[in-house]
Amino acid sequence: MTSPEPFPTRRNPALLILVLSLAPAIGLGIGRFAYSLVLPDMRDSLQWTYSAAGFMNTVNAAGYLAGALVAAGLGRRFGLIAVIQGGTLACILSLIICGVTADFALLSIARLVTGFGAAVSFVAGGALAATIGLAYPERSSYLLSLFYAGPGMGILLSGLIAPFVLQGFGPGSWWIVWLVLGLVSVVIGLPLLRPRVDASDDTSEIEEAPLALRPIWIYLIAYFMFGAGYIAYMTFMIAYVRDGGGSALAQSAFWCLIGVSSFASPWLWRSVLARGQSGRAMAIILGTNAVGAAMPLLGHSPVVLGISAAIFGVAFFAVVAATTAFVRFNYPRAAWSKAIAAVTIVFGIGQTLGPIAVGAITDATGSLTSALVVSAATLAIGAAMSMFQKPISSR
Repeated sequence: MTSPEPFPTRRNPALLILVLSLAPAIGLGIGRFAYSLVLPDMRDSLQWTYSAAGFMNTVNAAGYLAGALVAAGLGRRFGLIAVIQGGTLACILSLIICGVTADFALLSIARLVTGFGAAVSFVAGGALAATIGLAYPERSSYLLSLFYAGPGMGILLSGLIAPFVLQGFGPGSWWIVWLVLGLVSVVIGLPLLRPRVDASDDTSEIEEAPLALRPIWIYLIAYFMFGAGYIAYMTFMIAYVRDGGGSALAQSAFWCLIGVSSFASPWLWRSVLARGQSGRAMAIILGTNAVGAAMPLLGHSPVVLGISAAIFGVAFFAVVAATTAFVRFNYPRAAWSKAIAAVTIVFGIGQTLGPIAVGAITDATGSLTSALVVSAATLAIGAAMSMFQKPISSR
């Protein structure tokens, strides 16, 4: 008698990928982005500067970069499923650590581990989702988008929890938020963390293929710009909403709208991703992302902020889906893990430099508006650059 399997068979590919999407829901949607929700209270309670607050996301991004560097190798050695499960478990443990210490060094280490775990599970999950989609070519773009909608679920959950925990327990209750989010991650991660899985969905035994990056250098720079640009919005927007007089309800609504909007990505961008052989798909989606990031520059009106969150959310994770679609169209299956890792590394470098740089700019100018200007401009430049990327086969 065999042990029960945590994942459905390939006859249910959408359900399988939805279970896989729990990894980025925990590692990114909660582990990375919930920091924005507790940042104002942590900054006030721990007397941090914006540079110190930005550093906490920089060290998280550094962990993400390190994870991206080793993810492909770990996947070949241990199998993609094992890497996804191990990375997710590391994220959950680090969330709980954030709730039991106020020490800057220990918090930094915990954020580093969160980033590392998120990256290895994200790269492995993306490669596995792309492989599953290969068996359903007519639905592959839709199936791939389901995986990248996962972080939206984490954003939605954290948006429904964090602002009201902070409001209920009062100033200085940021650590309670981390503990609650850690426990929530344990619950939603159970289907993913059960020990046994059908190894036929694993690609760890595929012989590795060589990877040529020179033909996509423009694409890589554009994706670097995305990594550097999006992070300012996702790091400081809750502080911007709060500084504009936004209540806990307003902060929750704003954050949840980002998460809910991301659920529309698989349907809204399906046809765009299906034509992702060149950089045009990323240019369209990243350009939309830039518009969303620029909207708060028009003011603190709830309508403006709501439109901003909706536009940003619907495009945000679709940018990442576009890169995986691009890899799938332009590289052989045996190179997918390495190619996804390569673009993730470039993205990781961008999001490592972004928070500390934008935090320093904000400290210097004394205004969060400057952070949003930098964010929107960087995203727009990335969108413009990606237009020049041609399919590799056309070169």
